[in-house]
Amino acid sequence: MTPRSTAILIWAVGVLAYVIAVFHRQSLGVAGIEAAARLDVGATGLSVLAMCQLLVYASMQVPVGMLVDRLGSKRMLVLGAVVMACGELVFALAEGLLPGVAGRTLIGCGDAMTFISVIRLVGLSFPARHNPLMVQLTGLIGQLGAIASAVPLIHSLHTYGWTPTFMGAAVLGVVSAFLLVTVVRDARPERTGESPGLKAAWAEPGTRLGMWTHAATQCSAAAFLMLWGYPFLVQGQGLPPSTAGVLLSTLTLCGMVCGPLLGYLAGRFPFHRSRMVLVVIGTTAGAWTAVLVWPGRAPLWLLVALVVVLAANGPGSMIGFDYARTFNPATRIGVATGIVNGGGFVASVSVIVLIGVTLDLVGGSGPEAFRWAFATQYPIWALGAVQVIRYRGKARRLLSAARASA
Repeated sequence: MTPRSTAILIWAVGVLAYVIAVFHRQSLGVAGIEAAARLDVGATGLSVLAMCQLLVYASMQVPVGMLVDRLGSKRMLVLGAVVMACGELVFALAEGLLPGVAGRTLIGCGDAMTFISVIRLVGLSFPARHNPLMVQLTGLIGQLGAIASAVPLIHSLHTYGWTPTFMGAAVLGVVSAFLLVTVVRDARPERTGESPGLKAAWAEPGTRLGMWTHAATQCSAAAFLMLWGYPFLVQGQGLPPSTAGVLLSTLTLCGMVCGPLLGYLAGRFPFHRSRMVLVVIGTTAGAWTAVLVWPGRAPLWLLVALVVVLAANGPGSMIGFDYARTFNPATRIGVATGIVNGGGFVASVSVIVLIGVTLDLVGGSGPEAFRWAFATQYPIWALGAVQVIRYRGKARRLLSAARASA
């Protein structure tokens, strides 16, 4: 095989591991109602499940990024697949909140090792001009896992039940680990004797621009897909479960269409990336405003419009990783990517918890309760937009100064 063919094959297996990781990550999203009954928890308890998973994921981003820079992608991908398989097995057998939390925590731990490792493979295997598109393609294909965690998982839960469904998910993790061991070839990075570059990556304004980009664009769609979209559509908007599943799949499919377009535009017009980010934030806030101010339950066409707009959130967040690559050398791509990814998932955890706590405080699960709950997203959007503008200015000034002194 040619070097290019080998790089594509390795990338493909890495992306497959990411697809399975996304499936594990979002498997709770459509199982929320069943999880509440099986584990005997309310809205806050469901938030705790998702919060623990995402907090572990977010808190491990920087340490995992440092390990990826030191150990290479293959080792971290294999370990992540095995840990997620164990997490799904624990979740399949869980009958209370604590075992459920343990299972979701393991899933978050293994998931944290996956995306950063694949992004490192992309950054080191493909030319810089192709990197934004390849990152978008990675995110796009990864969303097949979100599709599998919607309608097929709903069908499996209703047909086979809780334990067989999540045991089947554990088997996917084992398959992923086997493929990674047999196909991926990733040389261990050379030891330079230098520190992993955490301080340098954090001090770089472009890294924090990427972090706030990821945070402000990802959080709404992540909260919707991972936990609250299905209950909102079924309990809050009165849709049949099958229709809700189709809408969740529509969100993912539209994101797969939007991803390559944003990837091309980000590569073609790198100095306009922040404008794309601000457009994504603004349209997301506008779509939610239209749904939340609608008296009573929103019509189906408006809910379709909402999920179409939310579809740009995932691709928009990928621009954050392009900032990490642009403003950092190859020796600290992992840790810079970890900072960016961690910031996005801290924002997602915040939204998920705020929605759950607000639902319990307001009481009920009708349109009015969800209206107050989803209104908690506005402060995070506002903060994210302000920080994107702030660090865009800092990054541009630093870049101009470097060019002037060259």
